[in-house]
Amino acid sequence: MFSFTLLSKVVERMVSLSVGIMLSTSLLHALPEAFESGASARSLFATLLAGLLAFFLLEKTAILRHSHHHEGDGHHHHHGHDKREAGKAGWMILVGDGMHNFTDGILIAAAFLANPELGLVTGLAIIAHEIPQEIGDFIVLLNAGFSRTRAYIYNLLCSLLAIAGGLLGYYTLDRASSLIPYVLVFASSGFIYIAVSDLMPQMQRRATLRETIPQVLLIALGVIIVLFLTRGH
Repeated sequence: MFSFTLLSKVVERMVSLSVGIMLSTSLLHALPEAFESGASARSLFATLLAGLLAFFLLEKTAILRHSHHHEGDGHHHHHGHDKREAGKAGWMILVGDGMHNFTDGILIAAAFLANPELGLVTGLAIIAHEIPQEIGDFIVLLNAGFSRTRAYIYNLLCSLLAIAGGLLGYYTLDRASSLIPYVLVFASSGFIYIAVSDLMPQMQRRATLRETIPQVLLIALGVIIVLFLTRGH
């Protein structure tokens, strides 16, 4: 019980920090880098729009696929239905997380190819978001019936897909450098969408002054960290 209470506190704090890091990385560095590349501004804005809509649809699909029922909820499911549904949700979480990590690897590679400092802060933004997400996934897997060892191993294997994505992105985009600005814009659309539609609403649920002050301070800390890491750029 203590460990889960501690994990929930870590998630709460990391969510606020993630917002500052993700928004400042995308709005202060990735997008300016893309638009200064000489690529068509109209095409980049179209990519940004497409990215925002794509993430909306991906989230919508995930919501539609994750229907939560409970025994005795009036849906007349047979006994054991929920346990089997939870198990399915656990495997879906792993597949989705693996694809997400693979994509993150490609995005980090694109950022490093554009600018090493941008690669650093992009990696930091992804890590800041991934920590609370991985903790949440771990808890979901436990609720789905996975043992702690299996949940940890499967989460670790999914995380390693980021390395595969990074290698693929590096060797592919290095030969197609004209695509890098578009990958950066698409990555920025993801950061902005996640921060504004997912993380910030979570923070709004705790609206008291006592809870708001740490949130604002952690957002500011995230921005300061990004500015410090990219000073002079």
